[in-house]
Amino acid sequence: MERELISKKELLELTGISYGQLYRWKRKRLIPEEWFIRKSTFTGQETFFPKELILGRIDQIINKKDDLSLDELAEKLSQSPLVPDMHATAGELLERNIVSKVVLDRYGITHGSERGAVYSFPEFFPLFVIDQLLAAGEISLEEGGLLVETLNEQWQKLEGKPCDLLFFRKMGLSTCVIVSVPAELHFDKGVKVVARLSLLDLTEQVKGKLI
Repeated sequence: MERELISKKELLELTGISYGQLYRWKRKRLIPEEWFIRKSTFTGQETFFPKELILGRIDQIINKKDDLSLDELAEKLSQSPLVPDMHATAGELLERNIVSKVVLDRYGITHGSERGAVYSFPEFFPLFVIDQLLAAGEISLEEGGLLVETLNEQWQKLEGKPCDLLFFRKMGLSTCVIVSVPAELHFDKGVKVVARLSLLDLTEQVKGKLI
């Protein structure tokens, strides 16, 4: 499961914003510098963005810019620790398409998806990750338990560092690990890396759905 990118040209056409708006928002720190990814193409150097993150962020900016100044919005969006202090009810998680009912029923903190149950970020974030991998057809619902266990055990050790979650299989057995980035890992031929996900990117996606 690779991060999907969108070109600058496609982004401007899809969102209807102008080149000037995009770079003004960049100067105002509404869009992080690291989201502007320069890549070589057959036509030369082009700028790309992580698709889900940039579309979510532009949607936030457009929806909030009438209520907050750009500076206020930048301050709000820049508060992005790896483990944000956020809470949501089961009902909100379902309504905002953060977690599906099938995952909430299976791995939620209460029996079934009681809509009033309140989840902290560390409690609902693993469920969001499971849903992403299920939707991509990368893991089974049963394998989600391994992911929940790994994130729950390692969450407090991350200390806000950028980390990737790797899910891989060998001889039919699944496992997952969390590694600090940048990190270059090499496996033997029998290992199939099913997914490598940036926890920081996923955190931004969840924040975009809740802010």
